[in-house]
Amino acid sequence: MADDDLATLGPAAGPRTTPTAPAPAAPEPPAGGPLARWLPRIVTVGLVLAALNLRPAITSLGALLEEVRDGLGMSGTLAGLLTSVPPLCFAVFGFAAPRLARRRGPGAVVCAGMAAVAVGVAVRPYAGGTGGFLAGSALALAGIAVSNVLMPVVIKSWFPDRVGPMTGLYSMALALGTSLAAALTVPMTRALGGSWRTGLAVWAALAVVAVLPWLAGPGRRRGTAGPAADEPARPAEPPVRISSSPTAWALAVFFGLQATAAYITMGWMPQIFRDAGVSAGTAGVLLAVTMAMGVPLSFVLPRLASRMRHQGPLAVLLGLCGLAGYAGLWLAPAAGAWAWALLMGISNCAFPLALTMIGMRSTSSAGVVKLSAFAQSVGYLISIPGPLLVGTLYQHSGGWGLPIALMAGLMVPQIAVGVLAGRDRRIEDET
Repeated sequence: MADDDLATLGPAAGPRTTPTAPAPAAPEPPAGGPLARWLPRIVTVGLVLAALNLRPAITSLGALLEEVRDGLGMSGTLAGLLTSVPPLCFAVFGFAAPRLARRRGPGAVVCAGMAAVAVGVAVRPYAGGTGGFLAGSALALAGIAVSNVLMPVVIKSWFPDRVGPMTGLYSMALALGTSLAAALTVPMTRALGGSWRTGLAVWAALAVVAVLPWLAGPGRRRGTAGPAADEPARPAEPPVRISSSPTAWALAVFFGLQATAAYITMGWMPQIFRDAGVSAGTAGVLLAVTMAMGVPLSFVLPRLASRMRHQGPLAVLLGLCGLAGYAGLWLAPAAGAWAWALLMGISNCAFPLALTMIGMRSTSSAGVVKLSAFAQSVGYLISIPGPLLVGTLYQHSGGWGLPIALMAGLMVPQIAVGVLAGRDRRIEDET
């Protein structure tokens, strides 16, 4: 990814300008009538609706994975490949997001991303065969991927003096959408006739609603990042070679390992409970509990982390919760199911911790954008093999002992690199 593609996406980015330090206060909304005055509120609604759509395409599939496997004739290995598609798409399309945003504007790209989610989720159950299902999933995940990368850019552009609260709101909405899809997919499927195809496709309606706020204004403003886009060009900052920063690599590996754990959890945890004798509906609710833990913690954790000079202790605490949850899944998956779901939910909050550390490890907004794109794209590449390996081990071992051992083993290096990434350092000082 070219540095100039990333450097144009800072908070005050206009056409071909390079941003410097974040503005101390939000710029005044542009003149132009009632719509201009309402744009920040419209963007807020758009952010919340978009965040609600960033995980249902994945967690709804996890709740119905057994039915999808039977309906499409998938092996365990192929199902593992299916659960590896999200991080693959996030990595590939995440690299493309800054270039697309530079040409079309972040709002327009997020709008197109939500449209892609709607079409992909609606089409994939009826596309015919495993290939069509994978193609529809890839389309939806491409829309999610570009929104993943650009949502923090939109927040920094439109709300430069409220980055913390808006990031918390965004993270809470993302966790809420994740948990709702996990909890409601199975009962909605039954209410709509019992077809897994209908149960997956119904989530396209939420994505259609998410398109509307972006069509109202921010998604039509080509080449602009927010209300500060018309500011004059500022002096260029010294270039940052992100790949030469040890902290950037530590963050990328930490992001990749926490993403591995998250997608294994979303894709396979309901199946672990179902194989232990838990009903499909309860297994979906247990996954929803795991995801719902992120709703309050995603708001509290970034605030706590931002007040600490070293975020390593938080990475250790979250990792220990994950190890305890894996031990419970191994020893007594059904007897202590609710406790393990809660522990895994706490552990999965490494995601908002990673986002917070990304924002703290650079002295400039341009550096944050570069670090965000690098850590997320490289991190998602790292996370690709995990769900596939779990599916392969599950199929060939005939049980969950080896897959759970793999999950627990990956948590140890996650803790280690989390401590390294949490040190009070800046990438500019290292490069």
